[in-house]
Amino acid sequence: MRRPLAFASALVLLLAGLVGCTERDTPADAGAGAAADQLPAAAELLAAAGTELAAVKTARFSIDTEGAVDLLGIRGASGVITSTGDAEGEARLDQGGNVVELSFVIKGQTLHVKGLTGGWQQVPLSLAASVYDPSAMLTPDRGVAHLVRTASGTTEARETVDGAPSYRISGTLNGAALAALVPGVTDDVTGTLWIGVDRPVLHRASFPAPGQSGTVTVTFSDFDAPVTIREP
Repeated sequence: MRRPLAFASALVLLLAGLVGCTERDTPADAGAGAAADQLPAAAELLAAAGTELAAVKTARFSIDTEGAVDLLGIRGASGVITSTGDAEGEARLDQGGNVVELSFVIKGQTLHVKGLTGGWQQVPLSLAASVYDPSAMLTPDRGVAHLVRTASGTTEARETVDGAPSYRISGTLNGAALAALVPGVTDDVTGTLWIGVDRPVLHRASFPAPGQSGTVTVTFSDFDAPVTIREP
C-alpha cells in the first residue's frame, strides 16, 4: 500500500479530532432577543467544554472542505471515533482530479483501508502515526479538549447546529495546541466554534486550512453513544 494513502487515512481521523459541515444550518434562534451582553462569556464556555470533552468516550464526526483546500487530497469524511483510538468511517479523496471513496477502520495497532484496490488492506498504525497518532483525538492533554481549553474568543450569538442549541464563538485556536493535531501548523488560527447550550460539548468548528485559501468544517454528534468497532 502506498504511504500517502496511509497518511491520508490518518489525517481523516486527525481532522475529526479538531474542533464541521456536510450542510450549513439556518441559525433558527440566532439573535432571538439575546443581546451580546446576555450571552455567556466565551472563556466560561470554552473552559466548560474542555472539561466535558475530556470525559467523552465516543463521538460521530463529519468533515467538509470548501474552496482551495489540499489536505493530503482529502475532500470529506464521516465516521465514529473512540477515546481508545479506534475509529471507522468513509473518506473522499482527490486522486488526480477524480474523487475516490474509501472505507477505513482503525482497531488496536492496525489501520485497515478499502476502496482503491477493491479489498481490505492493512497498514501498521505506527506508519500512520508518523503523521498523526489517532489516540490523541480524545486524549485530554493533547486532543480536542486541550485545543478548546486553550482557545480564546467572543460569544457572538446563539444558533442551532443539527438540532442542538449552541453558542457561536469567534476566536483564536492556539497554534501550539493545534500543532499536536495538524502537522505543519506553527501559528495561531482564527476560527469559529459552536458549543452546546444543554451540554457544553463542541458541535461544530470551522477554520481556514493552514497556509491555504479554503475552509475546513467539522461537526460532532452522538457523544458517548454506544460504539462497536470490529476489524473487517
